[in-house]
Amino acid sequence: MIALFVKSPRFLDTTLRDGEQTPGVSLKPDDKLNIATLLSDIGVSVIEVGSAVASDGERESLRLISDAGLAAEICTFVRGVQLDIDYAADYGAESVHLVIPVSDLHIEKKLRKDREYVTQMAWDSVEYAKERGLIVELSGEDASRADQAYLYDLYAGGVERGADRICFCDTVGVMTPERASEIIPPLAALAPLSIHCHNDLGLGLATTLSAMKSGASCAHATVNGLGERAGNTPLEELVMSLEVLYGVKTGIRTDELYHLSTLVSRLTRVPLPTNKAIVGEMAFTHESGIHAHGILRDAATYEPIMPEMVGRRRRILLGKHSGSASVEAALSEMGYKTETRQLQEIVSRVKQLGDEGKRVTDSDLHAIAEAVLDISCTPVIRMKQFTTVSGNSVMPTASVTLTVNGEDITQASTGAGPVDAVIMALRKAVQDVGDITLEEYHVDAIYGGTDALVDVTVKLMKDGELITSRGARTDIIMASVEAMISGMNRLLREKDENRGKNTH
Repeated sequence: MIALFVKSPRFLDTTLRDGEQTPGVSLKPDDKLNIATLLSDIGVSVIEVGSAVASDGERESLRLISDAGLAAEICTFVRGVQLDIDYAADYGAESVHLVIPVSDLHIEKKLRKDREYVTQMAWDSVEYAKERGLIVELSGEDASRADQAYLYDLYAGGVERGADRICFCDTVGVMTPERASEIIPPLAALAPLSIHCHNDLGLGLATTLSAMKSGASCAHATVNGLGERAGNTPLEELVMSLEVLYGVKTGIRTDELYHLSTLVSRLTRVPLPTNKAIVGEMAFTHESGIHAHGILRDAATYEPIMPEMVGRRRRILLGKHSGSASVEAALSEMGYKTETRQLQEIVSRVKQLGDEGKRVTDSDLHAIAEAVLDISCTPVIRMKQFTTVSGNSVMPTASVTLTVNGEDITQASTGAGPVDAVIMALRKAVQDVGDITLEEYHVDAIYGGTDALVDVTVKLMKDGELITSRGARTDIIMASVEAMISGMNRLLREKDENRGKNTH
């Protein structure tokens, strides 16, 4: 009887092979090394580095990663062809993912061969790979649509000839979790078995979990679920499901999952869906009044895991769904204290902005609070104008004109980009009234599209006081300026202003 979930499951990450087959994705060798290094560092057992036979760039990537001294086993995809196996061995792979078509559809339509030919090809390739000193994972392509008796015999013969592992590929994502629980146990009794699922019908994760519960000791996955068509089983979702729902210790450093996800998204140029589980922008973001209220009292009310578990942080946005609790929490963070009637009025105005289709920024909330609390407070800084210039042959430059304590000040600066330049110019313009340092800059697109609303968060420090400020516009430079001006005003206000204790 095979135990439910092995004690120490293994993960073969195929982001650099199957993930790179996502249309439009092409990674340079250095990019592949960066991803492989982080995958190894977080505890992934095996990294599949492309297909060495495909190109010079793929062979360079394999050599580069094989020579990097990573803890993970370095694997490469091969067909049942001696040339593929030779390239794998010659360029430093420790193991091969030997993929053999096993369904009659693939055998007859793609290869135009018969079962006997494919069986012999598989067994001969296993023997040759072992002669070349490679660990062999014998993989059945389109296994979920294959004759299972034929598949069993092919695997069994491969194991007899030296295959170290076998892999069941649900190549077009048609296997159900229920069927996996029937098919996997007898195959897993032959040798350590991996499960490789695609997500064409949205069942990749569920089927992978079912296979692992039924005896599979290793799962193939990709970061962010990258892959052809609808992609593969997402590594981050699989790891957290095992850890949280089934209590399986995966050995993966989960607090690095978000870092890994954003690195892969940036290097592949495939943006994360905003509502994607675990790593999507909205995964730990709340606006609804009831939800935000519950979260502020106990995060477990509306979050299955703490965001810190995956290297993230919680965000509460203000809009038409916001309730008193979330607005009060935001006001408190800014230093405002309100009576019940004042809070109700502020909430009403926040909702009004939300009904107009706007997202309420820190600057908006400041303005609303100061109006409702009747605080007589003249901003230290007012923006009069700014310009930025950048291009492929122009050093990014920005000039700003601010009114600082009633005096117009103009400053200019260059930077690594237009945002960097305008932030440098703003800091120079206020240096006579306060030395403000930018401690952190973060930008998010709230939704997709070229007109995406951009949310900029800055952390500014003056004399040991650290504050967070935000700006939200469709223009990233405008959003950055808004966040900086709002934050600098808060830091530069007189100490005796006492805005947070108004009791009008």
